[in-house]
Formats: sequence, C-alpha cells, structure tokens
Amino acid sequence: MLYSLLTSLVDTFSFLNVFKYLTVRTGLAVFTSMFVVFLIGTPFINFFSARKILDPIREDGPSDHIIKKIGTPTMGGALILLGLFSGILLWGDLSSYFVWFLIFIVGGYGLLGAYDDYRKIKYKNSSGVSFKFKFTVQILIALMGIIFLTYFSDHSELEYLYFPFFKNLIINLGWFFIPFSVFIIVGSSNAVNLTDGLDGLATVPVILVASCFAFISYVTGNIVFSDYLQIPYIEGIGEASVFCGSIIGACIGFLWFNAPPAKIFMGDTGSLALGGSLGAVGIITKHEIVLAITGGLFVLEAVSVIIQVGSYKLTGKRVFKMAPIHHHFEKKGWPESTVVIRFWIISIILAMIGLATLKFR
Repeated sequence: MLYSLLTSLVDTFSFLNVFKYLTVRTGLAVFTSMFVVFLIGTPFINFFSARKILDPIREDGPSDHIIKKIGTPTMGGALILLGLFSGILLWGDLSSYFVWFLIFIVGGYGLLGAYDDYRKIKYKNSSGVSFKFKFTVQILIALMGIIFLTYFSDHSELEYLYFPFFKNLIINLGWFFIPFSVFIIVGSSNAVNLTDGLDGLATVPVILVASCFAFISYVTGNIVFSDYLQIPYIEGIGEASVFCGSIIGACIGFLWFNAPPAKIFMGDTGSLALGGSLGAVGIITKHEIVLAITGGLFVLEAVSVIIQVGSYKLTGKRVFKMAPIHHHFEKKGWPESTVVIRFWIISIILAMIGLATLKFR
C-alpha cells in the first residue's frame, strides 16, 4: 500500500524513485516486520499469559520439558504473522499475483494452525485437531492456491522442474506439477511444524532459508543475473524477495522472545504458516530441489518421524529413542541448547550448499 502511494508520487518527487528498487523494499520489509514484532512482542506475551493461552506440553516428551516449559504462552505465530503482513502489505507490489498467492498460503495455513492451537489450549492436551482433518485442509489450501496461480500466470513456466548442478537437466511435469506443488507446500509446512519442538530451533533455519530465497527470488526475476547464472528467468518473481524479507524480519523479532529460555512458542499458527510459505516460494521461483537442500534440516526432522513410525508399524521396534530426531539427542543426554545450536550449524551449512548450486551448473 505504501509502495503504491510512494511510487505514484515519483513524477512530483523524483527522489521517491528509490522505492522502486527491490533491494530497498526488501530491506524496508525486514526492518518494518522486525520493528512491529519488537514493538508489540512484550504486551502480546503479557496478554496471552494473563489469558492463560499456554502451551500444553507433550506428556511423552523429555521429562525436563514438563518442568522447564510448562506455563509458557503459545500461538506466538500470530505475532510473526502480524509482523510479516505489515512488511509485505506496506512494501510489496500488491498488483502482483505472486504476492497474493504467497499471502493466501501463509494466511490460510496460519488460520489452520491457529485453530489447531485453539483446540490444544481449550482441551488442555497436545493433540489438537486430528491428523486427517489437518492434512485434508492443508491439501485444499495448497490446491486452491495453485489453481489461483495457474489462472493468473503463464503456468507453462511452472510445469518445469529444474535440477541444481545440471544446466540442461529439466523435466516437463505437465499438469502433474499441480499435485507436485501441493506436495511441496504441504510437505514443507509439516516439516517445519515437526522441527518446532525446542526453543528457537525452527526460527533460525526459517530465517536462513528465507534469506536464501530472498536472494534467489531477486536473481530469478532479473534477466541479466538469471542469464549469467543460467537459471530460469521469471518475470515479476522478484516481488517474492520482499515477502521473504518480511519473513526474515518477523522471525528475527520473534527470536528475541523465542530464544532459550523461550518466553513464547510459535505454535502451529507460526510453524504451519512459515513452512507452507517457504514451500510456496520454492515453487514459484522454480527452485524446489534447492528448497530441499537449504531446508535440509526440516527434511531430516520429517524423515526421522517417517522412519520411526514405519519401523514401529512394520517391526514393532523404534529406530530413535524419540522422534522427531531433536528429541532423540535430548534423550541421549544432550542439553537443549547444544541440540539447538548444533542444528543451527547444520542449517547454516545446508544454506551455503543450496546457494552454491546457483553457480555450479
């Protein structure tokens, strides 16, 4: 909104032309969303604490969680979303269908997560909505978003799957790209949701992945840089960098309150929304495989759960002491801070590998 207002005055005040630059607006989105979260964070937490909007701790989780984390407010994802929407609505180009696609995905998954958190709080258990209901709604939201995207965009470009390290290895998915895209969004959403189990564990990797895709969105939407890097050029996709900037700023602000020991948890409100939005950005930039690399920590967490469940159902034995895998290391005696920081290091390494794929082709 502010972007549209300022650019409409360019003919009168030429210095306002600076707001047309994506780099400027991405930076402003980072600072705006971060400032909003910093500004309202403390009163937000105090309000939730007073209203007893508290996180129900898993009874089968590590025993020290019941002692350390009980009484901590949840639904902090609402705080993240307030910051995120402030950044994108002020500095994003709202005439872009890419922006509205991303807003729809993050908003839809945020509402689903909020309903799940509400059920947990109301019934004072960690179950929330049923897996079948959550999974079905996730698919429907993703499907509606993809249909919207294909209606307003040249979906022929979306049909291609590009492989990093190979400049000529491209697969035309045809209409299969619709279920493929739904799989990416739903899978990414649930992977981040599974990772969000320790103080700050999911927040920093989300910041790292969003930072990578802020850069990827920018170069993909720039015909000169995309040609130099030999990656697909997608007109208008640079606006996704402003969206990623909003994620970065909101999560940095949230990390101030979520760093160990956390004063508030993001809950499903935040994890489902952030995960879904990262999947959506990966799809529209045509870097789905790079998303799996940069977000490899999320993939690892999700795979650990799949292996644990599959092994138990087939053999009656568990591979890990507890899944997701971060709880496995807690059960082995690693302090929570050690698990979190080492997982952050892994995420940093994977982010660097993911960015390196842009050059090595």
